[in-house]
Amino acid sequence: MSGAEPNTFQHDLAALVPNLRAFARSLCGNPHNADDLVQETMVKAWKNQASFAQGSNLKAWLFTILRNTYLSERRKRKHEVEDQDGILASQLSVHGAQSGHMDMIDFSKAFALLPDDQREALILIGAEGFSYEEAAIMCGCAVGTIKSRVNRARGKLCELMGVDGAGDFGPEIATRGRSSVASAG
Repeated sequence: MSGAEPNTFQHDLAALVPNLRAFARSLCGNPHNADDLVQETMVKAWKNQASFAQGSNLKAWLFTILRNTYLSERRKRKHEVEDQDGILASQLSVHGAQSGHMDMIDFSKAFALLPDDQREALILIGAEGFSYEEAAIMCGCAVGTIKSRVNRARGKLCELMGVDGAGDFGPEIATRGRSSVASAG
């Protein structure tokens, strides 16, 4: 520090706390956040007291620290959404990687059990996104034949994987248990 006693600096800091609180509240609009901002400002001022030029305006220096700290926090939180009660978070769901991996293994086993013509039709329509007409031309058969193969393939996959409807998908199925495709093969 440049010439001032630590006790004098400490005393001068403490004397400006009410001014800092008022400024922080005007910025934050929330007394709890304002108190946190003042505390952060005081910590930064204390750590950097050596950079304060003795005889200059301490209040202006502290207000600058407070303002810069406030703006830095706003930039950090720019894309955050406040969810104190967890209402928004409770509406989100993320499937666990383990169950997703196991679902893929089950699907691969069931898919391998399909007849070649059904697998081919399902890949062309479901995975590659071709129309039934395009798939029929590629396979050299009627459109109705492709539709039938896809329908039988989907039905057989549902049977092999133990899927009865849309309710069998999502994170809650992990708690209900799964049927194993291994027993079907």
